[in-house]
Amino acid sequence: MRKSLTKTEIIRKRDDIDRIFKQGKRFSCEGMRLIALYNNLGFDRFIVIPAKHYGNSVERNLVRRRAKEIFRCWPNRLFKDQSSSKYSGLDLVLVVYPGRVSDFSLLESNFNHLLDRLDRK
Repeated sequence: MRKSLTKTEIIRKRDDIDRIFKQGKRFSCEGMRLIALYNNLGFDRFIVIPAKHYGNSVERNLVRRRAKEIFRCWPNRLFKDQSSSKYSGLDLVLVVYPGRVSDFSLLESNFNHLLDRLDRK
Protein backbone atom coordinates (compact mmCIF):
# COMPACT_ATOMS: atom_id res chain seq x y z
CA MET A 1 0.00 0.00 0.00
CA ARG A 2 1.22 3.45 -0.91
CA LYS A 3 2.29 5.62 2.05
CA SER A 4 3.02 8.93 0.31
CA LEU A 5 1.68 11.24 -2.36
CA THR A 6 2.72 10.48 -5.92
CA LYS A 7 4.79 12.95 -7.92
CA THR A 8 1.77 13.99 -9.94
CA GLU A 9 -0.18 14.81 -6.77
CA ILE A 10 2.37 17.39 -5.59
CA ILE A 11 2.41 20.90 -7.05
CA ARG A 12 5.98 21.85 -7.90
CA LYS A 13 6.01 24.59 -10.55
CA ARG A 14 6.21 28.20 -9.44
CA ASP A 15 3.81 29.27 -12.20
CA ASP A 16 1.15 26.87 -10.90
CA ILE A 17 1.58 28.12 -7.34
CA ASP A 18 1.35 31.77 -8.43
CA ARG A 19 -1.79 31.03 -10.48
CA ILE A 20 -3.45 29.36 -7.49
CA PHE A 21 -2.60 32.29 -5.20
CA LYS A 22 -4.01 34.80 -7.72
CA GLN A 23 -7.18 32.99 -8.81
CA GLY A 24 -7.94 30.51 -6.03
CA LYS A 25 -10.74 30.53 -3.49
CA ARG A 26 -9.54 31.04 0.09
CA PHE A 27 -10.66 29.35 3.30
CA SER A 28 -9.09 30.22 6.65
CA CYS A 29 -9.08 28.98 10.21
CA GLU A 30 -6.77 29.47 13.17
CA GLY A 31 -3.17 28.96 12.09
CA MET A 32 -3.71 28.04 8.45
CA ARG A 33 -5.24 29.02 5.14
CA LEU A 34 -6.37 26.76 2.31
CA ILE A 35 -6.44 28.06 -1.26
CA ALA A 36 -8.22 25.94 -3.89
CA LEU A 37 -8.53 26.17 -7.66
CA TYR A 38 -9.85 23.73 -10.28
CA ASN A 39 -7.04 22.41 -12.47
CA ASN A 40 -8.73 20.45 -15.34
CA LEU A 41 -6.29 17.55 -14.86
CA GLY A 42 -8.77 15.01 -13.50
CA PHE A 43 -6.94 14.53 -10.18
CA ASP A 44 -6.16 16.57 -7.08
CA ARG A 45 -2.76 18.15 -6.42
CA PHE A 46 -1.45 19.54 -3.13
CA ILE A 47 1.37 21.60 -1.62
CA VAL A 48 2.11 22.81 1.92
CA ILE A 49 3.81 26.17 2.36
CA PRO A 50 4.92 27.17 5.87
CA ALA A 51 4.69 30.97 6.22
CA LYS A 52 7.78 33.11 6.46
CA HIS A 53 9.73 32.64 9.72
CA TYR A 54 8.08 29.29 10.49
CA GLY A 55 10.64 27.77 12.84
CA ASN A 56 13.70 25.93 11.64
CA SER A 57 13.92 23.42 8.79
CA VAL A 58 13.05 20.50 11.07
CA GLU A 59 9.77 22.13 12.13
CA ARG A 60 8.90 23.17 8.56
CA ASN A 61 9.50 19.68 7.18
CA LEU A 62 7.57 18.10 10.06
CA VAL A 63 4.48 20.20 9.36
CA ARG A 64 4.80 19.43 5.63
CA ARG A 65 4.97 15.68 6.24
CA ARG A 66 2.04 15.76 8.65
CA ALA A 67 -0.17 17.82 6.32
CA LYS A 68 0.62 15.57 3.35
CA GLU A 69 -0.31 12.51 5.39
CA ILE A 70 -3.60 14.09 6.47
CA PHE A 71 -4.38 14.98 2.84
CA ARG A 72 -3.46 11.46 1.68
CA CYS A 73 -5.82 9.89 4.25
CA TRP A 74 -8.65 12.41 3.77
CA PRO A 75 -11.77 10.27 3.25
CA ASN A 76 -13.56 12.81 1.02
CA ARG A 77 -10.49 13.35 -1.13
CA LEU A 78 -12.24 11.78 -4.06
CA PHE A 79 -15.27 14.01 -4.46
CA LYS A 80 -18.65 12.55 -5.39
CA ASP A 81 -18.55 13.68 -9.03
CA GLN A 82 -15.00 12.46 -9.54
CA SER A 83 -16.37 9.08 -10.62
CA SER A 84 -17.85 10.79 -13.66
CA SER A 85 -15.62 11.75 -16.55
CA LYS A 86 -16.21 15.48 -16.08
CA TYR A 87 -14.33 15.81 -12.74
CA SER A 88 -11.66 18.45 -13.32
CA GLY A 89 -9.54 18.05 -10.16
CA LEU A 90 -8.37 20.57 -7.59
CA ASP A 91 -5.11 22.31 -6.83
CA LEU A 92 -4.81 22.88 -3.08
CA VAL A 93 -2.29 25.11 -1.31
CA LEU A 94 -2.09 24.95 2.49
CA VAL A 95 -0.31 27.89 4.13
CA VAL A 96 0.61 27.19 7.76
CA TYR A 97 1.43 30.08 10.11
CA PRO A 98 3.98 29.89 12.95
CA GLY A 99 2.95 29.37 16.55
CA ARG A 100 -0.63 28.35 15.81
CA VAL A 101 -0.40 24.65 14.95
CA SER A 102 1.83 22.69 17.30
CA ASP A 103 0.64 19.09 17.40
CA PHE A 104 -0.71 16.58 14.91
CA SER A 105 -4.26 16.41 16.29
CA LEU A 106 -4.73 20.20 16.09
CA LEU A 107 -3.30 20.29 12.57
CA GLU A 108 -5.56 17.42 11.56
CA SER A 109 -8.75 18.93 13.00
CA ASN A 110 -8.10 22.38 11.48
CA PHE A 111 -7.10 20.94 8.10
CA ASN A 112 -10.13 18.62 8.00
CA HIS A 113 -12.35 21.58 8.89
CA LEU A 114 -10.96 23.52 5.90
CA LEU A 115 -11.34 20.53 3.57
CA ASP A 116 -14.95 20.07 4.70
CA ARG A 117 -15.67 23.73 4.00
CA LEU A 118 -14.16 23.29 0.56
CA ASP A 119 -16.24 20.17 -0.11
CA ARG A 120 -19.46 22.06 0.66
CA LYS A 121 -18.72 24.86 -1.85
